[in-house]
Amino acid sequence: MTKGTTSMGGYTKKHVHVRCRRCGKNSFHARHDKCASCGYPDARIRKYNWIKWYT
Repeated sequence: MTKGTTSMGGYTKKHVHVRCRRCGKNSFHARHDKCASCGYPDARIRKYNWIKWYT
């Protein structure tokens, strides 16, 4: 019998993304120490022309 879901099921309760200090969104990756939305702690704010949230 394989283990599968029983051992991996505990991974879903943890929060991967937490609140970002700069943009305030819930997109700061706790393990990678980088915001997926604004790019904090980089000096430049992460922005691309194909994203429309900053206009």
